[in-house]
Amino acid sequence: MAVSPARSLRGRPAATSHEEIEQVAFGLFAERGFEATTLEDIAAAVGVGRRTITRYYASKNDIPWGQFDVTLAGFRELLAAMPPEQPLWESVHRGVVIFNRFPTDANPSHRERMRLILTTPALQAHSMLRYADWRAVIAEYVAARTGSHPDDVLPRGVGHLSLALALAAYEAWLPDEHASLEDRLDASMRAIRDYLGAD
Repeated sequence: MAVSPARSLRGRPAATSHEEIEQVAFGLFAERGFEATTLEDIAAAVGVGRRTITRYYASKNDIPWGQFDVTLAGFRELLAAMPPEQPLWESVHRGVVIFNRFPTDANPSHRERMRLILTTPALQAHSMLRYADWRAVIAEYVAARTGSHPDDVLPRGVGHLSLALALAAYEAWLPDEHASLEDRLDASMRAIRDYLGAD
């Protein structure tokens, strides 16, 4: 999912990488707080200029989300690969659960990343844009499966419900260090079956 640190986004030898920027940024966020940390602070800690950071992330608000466009492309591929004979509710259910599997040794950890995203007021407006992009992936898939348009009520509704159920699972998971995110998501996403019925 990450861009190789061997080359920059413009083809020149890279001065940094997405991974390095995120690791340094999360260290500063933990030390100083998200709002008190600037892109200049992150750039200085990485050892590059501010403009270099913005080649990787357009704004500070984008850093907690990682390479989200790449992640969404993987989500589309994941849903597209679901067996066509599988019930629609099950495909959406499984897709969301599988999409939210992350390496346990990720740095920053997925729990750390999501805690910042879900509990930082300064990130909420930006998060709404990211949530809309995430919902759109599901709406597009549901529309393709049902012969409808992504903006129709059913695809949009499944996208909104899926996001609400996933966020509910995350909110239950974050405070419990021993909880399994996959188990929480699996239990929460079962409501999709009732919404879609016996499709």
